[in-house]
Parts: sequence; structure tokens; C-alpha cells
Amino acid sequence: MRELKHHEKKLLRKVSLYSWKGDENIRVAKILRRYHIQNREDYVAYSRICGMVTKLSAKLKTLKADDPFRIAMTDQLLQKMNDMGLITTTKSLLKAEEITASALCRRRLPVVMVRLKMAETMRAAVTFVEQGQVRVGPHVVTDPAFLVTKSMEDYVTWVDTSKVRRAVQKYNDKLDDFDLL
Repeated sequence: MRELKHHEKKLLRKVSLYSWKGDENIRVAKILRRYHIQNREDYVAYSRICGMVTKLSAKLKTLKADDPFRIAMTDQLLQKMNDMGLITTTKSLLKAEEITASALCRRRLPVVMVRLKMAETMRAAVTFVEQGQVRVGPHVVTDPAFLVTKSMEDYVTWVDTSKVRRAVQKYNDKLDDFDLL
């Protein structure tokens, strides 16, 4: 790479290529790097979802504690978030208020693959997903932003024609010659 000329250096002093709009750039950049999120818009969408959930739980708290609508909506919200894997217990509305965008990032398919030891690194997991070597249930998923629920976590497997699946089966001495046809 050539050395920058004087006017180019002068222009680059005024521009920071690492900063985006907002004050939390460093924290956001760390999260994007940790969960290998390629589109910043995905993280922005997760933050908006967290804001909506926080706002909804705050509005539910303004209702009377014995109101049947509040009880039903609180149970429904907590159950949905628990099924998604965002919170661990459905006992308190405080759990819904404390939800973070990182909790949604932890439900992304590459993160679940690393946790299930299907991939060694997040980057490798994203590559496998983009190549179409992973399926969730009967559907092949090629989007790394796919959110996996707790119930679907058991159905994350390799595609039948995947070379990785074949290598794992060969290593475990479970490779079936009939599958090679």
C-alpha cells in the first residue's frame, strides 16, 4: 500500500472510521465482534426489540397487580421469552425488563452451534451456515441471523450431504456405506 499524500492524511484526521452514530460505539463493536454479527442493522433490531419488551413490561407494571389482563399478558410475555431462551425463569416481570440485546445474540444459530460444539469458532460456524451445511429441523438455513428457540436447539444438525457430517461420522466409525450412494 502506498503512503498517503499530505492532503489525504489531513482529511483522514477529521474522520474516524471506527465510530458510528451514538455514544456506545465501543460496547457495540465488542458485541458485534464477539457474536460475529456482520450486519450492524441486526444488532440495532435486537436493541429495538429489547426496548419494546422493556416498554411493554413497564406498561404492564402500571396496571393493578390483581388485574386479570395484566396477569394474562405477563404470563404470555414471560412464557414466550422463556420458550425463546431469553430468560431462565417465568416468575417475575423484572426478568423481562432486564433483557439485553446480547441475550438475543446468544440465540443466533452460529452461537448455538459453537455452544453445541458443532464448530470450534464463531467464524467457522458462520461459514458453515452461509455454505448451507446446517439445518434446523427439516429446513436448511443459510442466514447466520436465524434465531434458534430452546425447543429447536435439539434439531440443529448437519445437512445429509455435508462433508462435515461425513467426516464426523467417519471419525466416530459410524459412516454408513449406504449413505454414500
